[in-house]
Amino acid sequence: MEDNRLKPYTPEPSVSDGAASPLRFDFPTGNDPQSIRKRIEAMEMILERSFVLPGTNYRVGLDSIVGLIPVVGDIITAAMGSYLVWEARNLGLPKWKLWQMMGRIGFDSAVGSIPVVGDAFDLVYRSNTKNLKTVKKHLDKHHPQTRVIDQ
Repeated sequence: MEDNRLKPYTPEPSVSDGAASPLRFDFPTGNDPQSIRKRIEAMEMILERSFVLPGTNYRVGLDSIVGLIPVVGDIITAAMGSYLVWEARNLGLPKWKLWQMMGRIGFDSAVGSIPVVGDAFDLVYRSNTKNLKTVKKHLDKHHPQTRVIDQ
């Protein structure tokens, strides 16, 4: 009789047709620009476009949902948005671009903290998406090998 209790678990390789699952996020651990780009894109997806509002085709993320919690929610989403700025600093973006990105997060947090108006504002203003565009422009110019063809 074979004892398999101490045998390490190895997951079965999944067979896919090449289509990515809508809620599958890939966080590579490398420090190269390609890995950083994937991490920033995944974090932006989580914060801005991870769920579909029922009855509509409008996508929202944790930024809008967690922002519904008074005060604490806005602090949490600002911290999560600051991760994108930290990764951008690791890529070597100029300080003025980093300040611009932090300004967007600060503006989003300040207006988002207003009780009812801020929650509606969070649905419309996507600071993390704008910050992702800033990082992508920098990567496309200074690290062209990281370009990905969007479909």
